[in-house]
Amino acid sequence: MNISVFSLSAIILYLAATLSRFYRKSQPAAISPKHLLLLLGVLAISLHALVLYQEMVTPSGFNFGFFNAASLIAWVIALLLLLTLLRQPVENLTLVIFPIAAITIALEGSFDYEYILSPKTEIGVALHVFFSILAYSLLSLSALQALFLALQEYQLHHKRPGWVMQRMPPLQVMETLLFQMIAVGFILLTLSLISGFVFLEEDIFAQHMVHKTVLSIAAWCVFALLLWGRRLYGWRGKTAIRWNLIGFVVLMLAYFGSKMVLELILPRGIGN
Repeated sequence: MNISVFSLSAIILYLAATLSRFYRKSQPAAISPKHLLLLLGVLAISLHALVLYQEMVTPSGFNFGFFNAASLIAWVIALLLLLTLLRQPVENLTLVIFPIAAITIALEGSFDYEYILSPKTEIGVALHVFFSILAYSLLSLSALQALFLALQEYQLHHKRPGWVMQRMPPLQVMETLLFQMIAVGFILLTLSLISGFVFLEEDIFAQHMVHKTVLSIAAWCVFALLLWGRRLYGWRGKTAIRWNLIGFVVLMLAYFGSKMVLELILPRGIGN
């Protein structure tokens, strides 16, 4: 296990930011709960970025091994969440995202799997990787938002206004934010697929990539159907939640499922 000082500090800050959701302002001059959450969150993702730099930047190129990739995606999700938090009331999402980010840091330091992306990689391939990570991160946020929305709807319909209902924005606001996330994530996923077809060419349907490609296209179709249904038929509630979660699961299998098989179960050695 190789947990550095930066890693341990980032883990502690992520957990502290999570616990800050239970902080209550006791004096007028005291820092507000949201500002405390933002402060701890910014410190956590800053240290997390240093950890990623240490683990991923090597003399041979960028190490996109399984656990490094998971940590990078968790970092991007946490960053997007903090940026969204500046304009939207999504504090409750930190209760899940920040602990997951802390876990990925611990796993990143505990396991050493390498998949090197050479510095000589073409800019088009780098763009494909960039769009893929952003799309997966934002659609992961939308999936988590959908789960909170499902819980909120359940408590509303069963007239059990528990802790979640009391601290979350109105159902309509939650649903609007959900579809905003899905729409932007869908655009990024579209760019990821287009850049893959353009710059990877025949490699995108190579034997070790075909399952990832097919699943990614399937996920794109699910999200396209969801947005189409929302626009034409006003899909919402359970229907929107169900299709969103199906699309996310398929996309997760496309990326992490194939990556786990290739790197952990059937190691192919150092790539590129």
